[in-house]
Amino acid sequence: MDIHYTYDAPRSSFGRQPLFCETRVELCDSVPPNHQLQRDFILRNPVHRHVQFTSPLSLATTNTPCADYTNTGMDHDEGGWPRDVNTHDPEAVQRYRRRVEKEDGYIHSVMTLAPAMERYIYQNNAIEMYQTYYSDMPTLPKLEHCDCRTVNVYRDDPKNAPGRPISTIVWQPDGGRRFAVAYVDVDFDRNTRSAMDAFIWDVENPNKIEETLYPPNPLIDLQWSPRDLNVLIGGLMNGQVCSWDRRFAGKPTLFCPPHVAHRDLVHNVLFINTKSGTEFFSGGADGGLKWWDLRNMSEPTEELILEMVKSVNDTPTLTNSNGVSSLEYQPTIPTRFMVGTENGLVMVGNRKGKNAADKLPGKYIAQLGPVYKVERNPSFLKNFLTVGDWRARIWSEEIRESCIMWTPYQRYKITDAAWSPTRVSLMLLTQGNGVVAVWDLLRRQHEPVLTIPVCDKPLLRVSVHEQGKLFACGSGNGNVYLQELTGHLTYSDRHDKALLAQIFERETKTQRILEARLRELRLKQRQGEEHSPSAASAESDAALGDRDLADAAAEYLAVVRKEQQVS
Repeated sequence: MDIHYTYDAPRSSFGRQPLFCETRVELCDSVPPNHQLQRDFILRNPVHRHVQFTSPLSLATTNTPCADYTNTGMDHDEGGWPRDVNTHDPEAVQRYRRRVEKEDGYIHSVMTLAPAMERYIYQNNAIEMYQTYYSDMPTLPKLEHCDCRTVNVYRDDPKNAPGRPISTIVWQPDGGRRFAVAYVDVDFDRNTRSAMDAFIWDVENPNKIEETLYPPNPLIDLQWSPRDLNVLIGGLMNGQVCSWDRRFAGKPTLFCPPHVAHRDLVHNVLFINTKSGTEFFSGGADGGLKWWDLRNMSEPTEELILEMVKSVNDTPTLTNSNGVSSLEYQPTIPTRFMVGTENGLVMVGNRKGKNAADKLPGKYIAQLGPVYKVERNPSFLKNFLTVGDWRARIWSEEIRESCIMWTPYQRYKITDAAWSPTRVSLMLLTQGNGVVAVWDLLRRQHEPVLTIPVCDKPLLRVSVHEQGKLFACGSGNGNVYLQELTGHLTYSDRHDKALLAQIFERETKTQRILEARLRELRLKQRQGEEHSPSAASAESDAALGDRDLADAAAEYLAVVRKEQQVS
């Protein structure tokens, strides 16, 4: 049976038939170009677009029945026996064995396998399996593995986002497990843009700040007392120096009065080796050094202006002084110190000098810009390291004209450096691209043995632990990265100190010869300009100098060839 249903609708609801006809082109709207608006925009190149290259995947789950598994086993003690043979009856087993041994297949199998088995038996009897062979051979040294890993990251307080640049990192003395970090975040006019707090971190806990120090002004430098581990001193941006006691709630306990403080910011503060253990000295950008005593901070115990006077009768003034950018002090030589200045000089100081000329006996033209770091080698106190501009240099106190060793010019500025206290030939350099370069002078002298990309921000400070295995480096965004070196980069071998002494002595001798030759050339040029009658004698002296230079070069090449043959 067919089912029909009829729909009724008026013709007007069906619509009308479309009728098209050809017409001329008509302009509906026109937007002329606006050249003034075009100047406010540029063509974007490249253009970032999101493209999906991977095939789409979806997660599907099915509910399958669980499979039950069981473990079964079979005890197979001796061969496969026929059913009619009772294996527990010795006589039945023996009769079956005699019957099998008389078969031709058994005899053929035994004759085939016997020669190989006999060879293995003889070989086994000839070798003593329980004897240790090759025990008298010397053991080969382990392959050197130079590597570094990040142990922890200590981040600035999130309230100070996006992070404050680090101004100093100092470890607690006597192998302590804490380190103090100072932060400075100011604009061009030295106005603070964030908090001025300094933190004390525990190495084992990077998630929580152990203590907080509250300086009244931006804290440039911070040092731990070598005698009392609860006392710290710091240099402020307004020129004052102050001290903290950890037994009090983070507030400074002692201040120097403003009228006796530095006239500009304090770049460095260092404790000196005294019986009381409370004396320290500070260097500021005003060009002065001041010695202080924590027992009486009302005035400095001694002052020194960093100006190289020409005679004993001259009086140094702050007008012509050199601003301090870094300080160096070794407790083993308590009366001497070194100062790096903002104009690239390194001055050698003697606190026991009788006059201004004796207190600053010499200087070195070290860098093209400010000397960010000057530090003596812990094992060779006559050799020191300077850092500035785009390379680091190693100097000898015996050579004033030039350094004895230097690194190539780097693409990024070198910001800080430090010697390893346990490995005599190792030094660490931080760069503006977030890389730490590990230099080992006994392994390579033309490039670092290890380059560590720590972060994307510039690294500003580096500080090595007393045990030499750990070092901390601070970045421009307030993060402190704790790094750990391998054993080959931590400890010195038995002959390392003697080998490094030979390298320093050889380079010092080379520079001394070049310095003597340079003096001769200058003397010859001066005599030629003055048209003196002693020019002939100067030429003969120059010839003697050339002969000495040739002899020294031949001796140097002979030593190098001998070392190459030995290696």
